[in-house]
Parts: sequence; C-alpha cells; structure tokens
Amino acid sequence: MASVAVPETDTRRAIMTVLFVGVFMSALDSAIIGPIVPALRAAFAIDNTQVVLVSIIFTLCSLSSTTLMASLSDRYGRRNVYLLNVFGFAIGSLMIALASDLTMVLIGRAVQGICAGGITPTASAVIGDVLPSAERAKALGLIGATSGMAFLVGPVMASLILAVADWHWIFLLNLPVAAVVIFLGWRALPRSAAHHREVHGAFDWQGLILLVLILVSTTLGINQLLDRLLGITIWPWLFLLVAVLTPLLAWREVYAPEPLLPPRLFTNRQLQVVYLLAVGSGISMGSIIFITSVAVNFGVPISQAGFFLLPLVFLASVTSVIAGRLLPRIGGRMTMVAGYSQLTVGTALLGLPAAPFWLFIVATLIMGSGLGIVVGGALRALVLEEVAAGDRGVAQSVINITISIGTLIAVALMASIADSFDFATAYLVCAGAMALMTAISLALRRQYSK
Repeated sequence: MASVAVPETDTRRAIMTVLFVGVFMSALDSAIIGPIVPALRAAFAIDNTQVVLVSIIFTLCSLSSTTLMASLSDRYGRRNVYLLNVFGFAIGSLMIALASDLTMVLIGRAVQGICAGGITPTASAVIGDVLPSAERAKALGLIGATSGMAFLVGPVMASLILAVADWHWIFLLNLPVAAVVIFLGWRALPRSAAHHREVHGAFDWQGLILLVLILVSTTLGINQLLDRLLGITIWPWLFLLVAVLTPLLAWREVYAPEPLLPPRLFTNRQLQVVYLLAVGSGISMGSIIFITSVAVNFGVPISQAGFFLLPLVFLASVTSVIAGRLLPRIGGRMTMVAGYSQLTVGTALLGLPAAPFWLFIVATLIMGSGLGIVVGGALRALVLEEVAAGDRGVAQSVINITISIGTLIAVALMASIADSFDFATAYLVCAGAMALMTAISLALRRQYSK
C-alpha cells in the first residue's frame, strides 16, 4: 500500500510538532514520578511498598495496551486513535490531580498508562505513513531524542514545581498541552485511509486477552511484586502460566481471521533480529537506573547522585538524532554495531574493580552515546522498512513490548546480582549482554532500504 503523501513543508512540520509534543507529554509523566514520591507518601500517608504501585500500574497498563491501540490505528486510522489517546491521557492526569486518596491516583495512572501505550507506536506509524524511507530514520531519531529530553527535563521541572506549588500542578499542566495537541492534530494529521489494514473479521479479543495475561504475568514474575505484597512465592507459577499461554496465543493468531499479532511479523528474519536487539536496548535502559548507586559508592552524596545522569541523558538525546541521520547512509548493521559496541565498553568500564572516579565519568559518557543509538529511532525505522503499511502500528507495538521486557529483566537481574555480589559484577554481566547484542547486530542487512 502506498504511504500518505505529504509534500508540503508546513504541513509536515505541523504533523511532526503534534507527534513530538504528544510523545514528550507521555514520556514526561514517567520521568516526574521520582521527585514526587515523597509528596505522595506525605499526602496519602502511605509507605514505599504502596507508592511503588504508582509506577507499576502505569507500566503494566502501558505494556498491556500498546498492541491494542496500535492494532486499532492500523484498522481505523492513526489520527483518531492518536488523538483519542492524548485525550485519555489528559483525563487520567485530571483524575490524579483531583484525587483524594491513593486508589484514585492509581486509577488515574492506569488510564494514563493505557493511553501512553498507544501514543509512541501510533506516532511512529504516522511517520512511516507520511515520510519517504530516507527521512523516516531522522524523524524517528528526533522522537527518540524527544523521549530522552523528557527524562532529562522531567525531574528538574517536577522539582521546580514542587518548590512553588503542590504536586497536583505537575499533572494539571498536561491539560493545556493535550488541548494544543488535539487542536493541532485534528487539523494537521492525515485523514487518508490509505494505510488501513483490510479487515476480514471481528477484532481479535481472545488474542488480546491472552497477550495481556502473558505480559502482566511476565511483568509481575520478573519484578516479583505480588510475592512481596502477599508474602508468598508466586513468580515461578507466573512464568509457568506464560509458558502455557504463549504457544496458545501463537496457535490462536495463526488461525484467527484477523489476528491481533499477524504471524508474518514474526517469520521475517530481519524482524526477528530487530526484536532481539530491542530486548537489548531495554536491557541497556534498565542498566542506567543503577548508575546513581555506583556514584554513591564513589562517595557522591545521595542528594547529588542524580545529577551524574544529566550528561548521559543529554548525550543520548544528541546521538539519537545523529543516528537517525546516519542510518540511511551506513545501514542498520553498522549503526547498531556502533551503538552496542559503545555500550559494551561503557558497561565493562563500570565493572572494573577499584576504578578511579574519572573512569566512571568516561564510562557514563560512552554509555550515553551508545544508548542514544540503540534506544532512539533506529530500530523503529528498521521495522518500518520490513512491514506493509497496514502492519506499521502493530509492528511498532512489538518494539515497545520487547524494549519494556528487556528493561524489566535488566532491573531485576542486576539488582539481584548487586545484592549477592556488587554493582561491578552486575555491570560486567550487562557488558556480556551488550557484547552479545553487538554480535547479533551483524545479522542485519548492510543497506537501510530494501
């Protein structure tokens, strides 16, 4: 199917603005949770076990909804689904701002998560629809940089707001932003149905239920949240459930008239490689979480440790844009090898025993450079090169899911290794994973375009 043609520069700029602001808004609400945790504890008289649910609920709902929203965008149009998700995100924000107890906050975070799950994959699919192949990687790199800047700006912005107002305003600010996105998006986003998937049957609700059960069980099995809350061992049974449901979902999708996850998205060899690399990009993201703990081990005060992430995130935003520009020229293989090679070196340096502090700084900068390449838009651009127009949304949702799973694995595994040994050992294990991803990158095509 042909992509929607958008030759006018002004129209294209308006579309990109709508997409970037929407992605930034949803990413920002993941980044601001850290600074407001003390405020939430004080406001609702809750402990750390309860307040962590604010992040867990968002993650679970986002992960569970991403394929649903992406599939709806493939079937019924990107414009309607994207703007509906932005509107729903604003409603969730309003619910949190008006919440009188933790339950309402969690419901609002669930609504936010459901809608956030559709914003990035739909935005990425729109880019596939309206831009020629040579320009997609650059635009997706900017999307990646936008997300990176949200994590750079978010904690600082939240802290500034908390200094002059209460935590409710952090969520209320989403309302005018969402209103602007909806107004501009209604006018700018393409209305054409050229990219819609031809529908032959009812929506695959059975497939969706199975997928949600698999993703929720995987998430709760990895982070062992239910084990901690209930005081019993559940995680092995959750992984057993995943082992049973996964082949059932695969069988269902093969024979479904209109599958939620078309099997053709998993039989393509290049897509298989990209999905593996997406897991690796999630692992690299998860490894960043513990850098502040390493800084503290060097004697940096806890209150200042977070500042050592700022150069890393800034550099990641820059290299995300650079990788998007270079991808069409040097191809996916060289791009991903460059990114994962840097991550291998950076994580290995953090694993060196008795390393000096200056080497720690160098390691974080190398990791930031590599992170921008592998977490930016390169993988999403490679997916767009391999799928038909009607599958773009769902294919982007698979990238979201695999990245999230990689992040969950990294956080759980590295925390366990650090508790049993130390963070140096945890980063050496991570370096081994990044080296494996470097080798897997060699299976990508040399050229960018088909």
